Amino acid sequence: MANLKQLAAELSLSVTTVSRALKDGPEVHPSTIARVKDAAKRVGYLPNHHGYALKTGRTLTITAVYPMETQDHLSDLLKLPLIEGMTLAARQAGYSLSIYSTTPDDDPVESVQRQLQARSTDGLIITRMVSGDPRVKLLLDAGMPFVTFGRTNLDTPYPYVDVDNEQIAYEATRRLADSGCRRIALQLLVPEDQASAMRLSGYQRALAEAGIPIDQSLIGHGMFTMESSAAWFDRLLGSPDPPTGLACANELGLLGALHVLGKRGLAPGKDVHIVTRDSTRLARFLPAKIGVHSVDMAGVGRTLVEVLERRIANPLGPVETILFKGEFEPGE
Repeated sequence: MANLKQLAAELSLSVTTVSRALKDGPEVHPSTIARVKDAAKRVGYLPNHHGYALKTGRTLTITAVYPMETQDHLSDLLKLPLIEGMTLAARQAGYSLSIYSTTPDDDPVESVQRQLQARSTDGLIITRMVSGDPRVKLLLDAGMPFVTFGRTNLDTPYPYVDVDNEQIAYEATRRLADSGCRRIALQLLVPEDQASAMRLSGYQRALAEAGIPIDQSLIGHGMFTMESSAAWFDRLLGSPDPPTGLACANELGLLGALHVLGKRGLAPGKDVHIVTRDSTRLARFLPAKIGVHSVDMAGVGRTLVEVLERRIANPLGPVETILFKGEFEPGE
């Protein structure tokens, strides 16, 4: 495998020119960039990241700290498009993406501290934000470039990319109320998450506008799996005053709810109206009348990396905050 000096000698160019061409340097003519990249591909040249790290203090790696929500076999489908978007954006920017998975028993602060101590990454993407999340202050104090997927209620500016969960839950609840539903159930994730707090806020606001009193028994937490969603919704449907509408947190919550409706001989869109958030386009392929809020999670992943890349390049630059909206599609 050729090194940089050998590649430069083969092309009769200086090492500096070849290095700049491989990085798409604006001072290098486009035809030279193309010639260098073609030769690098032909001879199998790969940059020496270890040597680069020793020389510059940078690793050309970014790390996403991503917790597993449960120990179950399937818990969160949105990981797939999110990781896909982050991977492609990182590669395009010249970085390797590292996924640091944690279990539900791991301390989130300790997980970030381990990353800081290891010094094996140029920047961090942290997820599963909670109220007053201490990781934000920890990273700001450490001077580590980072971006969060989600928000926390701190006054200190910090970069984040988030989905407008309050807007999605508000619109879902309003649409269910407009369909005549007076008993509207809401699926949330874990109570500590800021995403759940935002969903609950949107739900409460929509009920207040529709003049519908809040019934705490209709609000469920922790539906990460099809099984737990099905068990919770089955209990609600078996109650003396069952729900006639449901705002699902995600695709797995939806699949659990549909399973229970089928088992009870009930039809979605007729006996129970459903609106769900969908990050994978799965809902549109189901033979059921369901309202869907689609979220471009691959786009969220790309944006997370792009914001982090700019933060690494300019740590004192403007603090970027980006909010993705859900796009509603009515059920067929």
